[in-house]
Amino acid sequence: MSTLVPRRTRRRPRPALWALLLPFVVMFALFFIAPIIYALVQSMFATKSSGLGLGRPETVFVFFDNYARALSDTTFVESLGRLLLFSAILVPMMVITALGLALLLDSGRAWGGKFFRVLYFAPYGVPGVVATLLWGFLYVPATSPILQMLEGIGVSINPLSGDNVLFAIANIALWGFAGYNMIILISALHAIPSELYEAARVDGASAWSIIWSIKLPLVRPSLILVTVFTVIGTLQLFVEPLVLRPLTTAISSTFTPNLAAYNQAFAQGNPNLAAAMAVIVAVLGFAFSFGFLRLVNRKGNRAW
Repeated sequence: MSTLVPRRTRRRPRPALWALLLPFVVMFALFFIAPIIYALVQSMFATKSSGLGLGRPETVFVFFDNYARALSDTTFVESLGRLLLFSAILVPMMVITALGLALLLDSGRAWGGKFFRVLYFAPYGVPGVVATLLWGFLYVPATSPILQMLEGIGVSINPLSGDNVLFAIANIALWGFAGYNMIILISALHAIPSELYEAARVDGASAWSIIWSIKLPLVRPSLILVTVFTVIGTLQLFVEPLVLRPLTTAISSTFTPNLAAYNQAFAQGNPNLAAAMAVIVAVLGFAFSFGFLRLVNRKGNRAW
């Protein structure tokens, strides 16, 4: 006697579900997908004058000519190299600082843990322009009490000189975002079961052994997330050099790729070339983020 097996019916999404998803889908398409498509389209056109330059400008399809022009521009290529150097400076500083603060506050030995957690996170609430202006006053010897005090004891430092300006900008970014990344890592540390710590202490593990063998491996996904966020953030460097530019000659209009694109769009009147530069930076950010994720996932699989 055969038994009847009920056929599984596929549930259709309820109208209420679509009603909840629709606002997000519309906003995501309008403010994320549409600008990307628009930038890609704009980067493949150029405005050229007809005749001897007396005719009406025409918009023509040039395919990848804007990309070739951007990559053949020495100042833009130098800005890309400068951006990579900035990433090499900021990313390790950010990850190490955020992890150190998170481990310190999670250790239970830090006095006033809640107070310092809020204190470290507070700079994240300061807008980037305001934070850069504040640090700019501290970087100029004429207005900085710290530099004047150092000058009084014979120590002369110019944070906005050509050799130090990248570190000065990295310090502003570190001050503003280390607390935000610290919160991510603290949340991951608090999710670790306390039974693991108790078992480790029963086995005689020291505090450093617990950090190395329990905390760091279990917060690895959050460390990867913080690193990716920082890499993406460094590739978007724009506000800090733009605000600091009037205070120093070490920052030019093409100091970073985003500044170069901004200059082409609003100073040179060439939005098509600016779009190509912006797309190059976006592709660079995607390549670095994807490559880093592939690398750490491969190492993670080998470790398991």
